[in-house]
Amino acid sequence: MSSRNQPETSANKRLGKIHETCPQFRILIMGRANAGKTTILQRVCKTIKDPDIFTPQGEKIEMSVLEPSVDRGNHDIRNEMIFWSNPGFVFHDSPGFESGGVSELEIVKDFINEYSKKKKLAEQLHAIWYCIPVSDSRPIGVAEELFFSECGTGHGE
Repeated sequence: MSSRNQPETSANKRLGKIHETCPQFRILIMGRANAGKTTILQRVCKTIKDPDIFTPQGEKIEMSVLEPSVDRGNHDIRNEMIFWSNPGFVFHDSPGFESGGVSELEIVKDFINEYSKKKKLAEQLHAIWYCIPVSDSRPIGVAEELFFSECGTGHGE
């Protein structure tokens, strides 16, 4: 019997109500430059295409504006990335943590704190994915140690 033919359970009803309130799952993806963040997102969303990127106000940003430059990692963590092959996810890309990147850590801490205080479930941050390159001789560096020791969700701190 397929799941479409199964009677609606109370858990399914609750899940349906949550999906009505929050149709997209919001994820912050983090890691060093070249840690494979984009590749992971493309695999999760079953695509090889780049995402569309939107400002927090919903205005589409042209990819040419975001091309790599000498200001590597110069983007806004609050921008939303959506892969149309799986629009149930909204991704936020953090600035890469490089050696000595204290300002990047502060940007991420502020973002997590801000999104943990949002009242609406659809606006809150639901998960953080931290990509660690296992091919690196030092997969956990100072920046990662600082993040894991200093960052929280803003609750109970």
